[in-house]
Amino acid sequence: MTLRLYNTLTHEKQDFVPLDPSDVRMYVCGPTVYDFAHIGNARPVIVFDALFRLLRHVFGEPHVSYARNITDVDDKIIRRAAEEGVAIDELTRRTEEQFHEDVAALHCLPPTIEPRATAHIPEMVAMIETLIGNGHAYAADGHVLFDVKSWTDETGPVYGRLARRSLDEMIAGARVEVAPYKRDPMDFVLWKPAAEGEPGWPSPWSRGRPGWHIECSAMSAKHLGEVFDIHGGGIDLVFPHHENEVAQSCCAHGTSWMAQIFMHNGFLQVEGEKMAKSAGNFLTIRDLLADWPGEVLRLNMLKTHYRQPIDWTEAGLKEARAILDGWYEAAEDFEAGEVDEAVLDALSDDLNTPRAITAMHELRSRAAHGDGTAAASLRASAELMGLMQGSLEDWQSWRPASLQIDEAEVERLIDARIAARKGKDFAEADRIRDDLVAMGVVIMDGKDPQTGELVTRWEVRR
Repeated sequence: MTLRLYNTLTHEKQDFVPLDPSDVRMYVCGPTVYDFAHIGNARPVIVFDALFRLLRHVFGEPHVSYARNITDVDDKIIRRAAEEGVAIDELTRRTEEQFHEDVAALHCLPPTIEPRATAHIPEMVAMIETLIGNGHAYAADGHVLFDVKSWTDETGPVYGRLARRSLDEMIAGARVEVAPYKRDPMDFVLWKPAAEGEPGWPSPWSRGRPGWHIECSAMSAKHLGEVFDIHGGGIDLVFPHHENEVAQSCCAHGTSWMAQIFMHNGFLQVEGEKMAKSAGNFLTIRDLLADWPGEVLRLNMLKTHYRQPIDWTEAGLKEARAILDGWYEAAEDFEAGEVDEAVLDALSDDLNTPRAITAMHELRSRAAHGDGTAAASLRASAELMGLMQGSLEDWQSWRPASLQIDEAEVERLIDARIAARKGKDFAEADRIRDDLVAMGVVIMDGKDPQTGELVTRWEVRR
């Protein structure tokens, strides 16, 4: 089996040959922890979790290292902590915990390594000192900036090759900060002074904090090496974030590239529109998990190829729920068997999850006609994709938050209704029944065949 991946750098699919098959290394840009993650944030988490699972299947679980960082210091974090009147560390730790809970509900495995930016300040300072020392960065007014035009090879300027833009195009299309201490408008910040009351660390240039881009360069180098196999993230990170990471890393280490393959997932919109709080369609993972099982969110994401734009819709969620209903029912009595060859071939072709799902529909059809091998393969294939992690009973018992039932309270209300009926207070009995219906509880009255007493059964209806 040959694993082929699309490389943003070359704009083509290529055979994936790891630098070291005994230590396959992937780095993905993680969250900035100041608020609940939205469903757009979930896309790279799910996509690269699917790739992580595939790499472990192909190369062996002990031989794959997956690093996903936590950005726990930046301007948004500082502003939010001030708004809430809490310490920055309190905000970031709380938000990080919320993020972990949300992505675990999406059946995403923990990364092998999860470095936090604030735990790697010395590595960032050391990398900046190297860049200054070899002429690729300069200090000015307490700042340190990367000198974009200093990065050249025998063909000319190198900066911009990942994004495939010239310097002139990047200047025209970017919102660059104009500052008197910059030698060139495209030069970007590696270190900046901290204002009074803001978090800061000592450095040779000022008490300050790192720029966003240097964080990932320093953390990836420490945990995965100067050159590693795969660097991933959303398409919005190609420029300037990943372009800047590549520039810093290559110039600091004297390497040609930071990673062999760069992979980027496409944009997400909601019901045909760009997601925005002002549009009233801003969806957090936490809010969606209140109404849908995490597996539904995951499958809905995987129905679209990762490189394509995705339109997140209510209809899509309902379809994902129906698909999973069918898969769970077909594989109810079977343990996981072998991953289906057609599913594995699809995933190995640049993580083609839509084609893998089509193959799983075929397995489900065969399983429904009594093919036990297909049912076992369906479960194994789904598990490889982070789906069907539980039993049919667990799946069917899931209820949205709006229909989460306090069973003790339901039983108390039913007992009160029975007592009201015995006391011929039918108005009270009807009122209690209406309360139960409002909770999503359907009641069914009958008689005990032995005693003739009224017996009420109940169930929750979606």
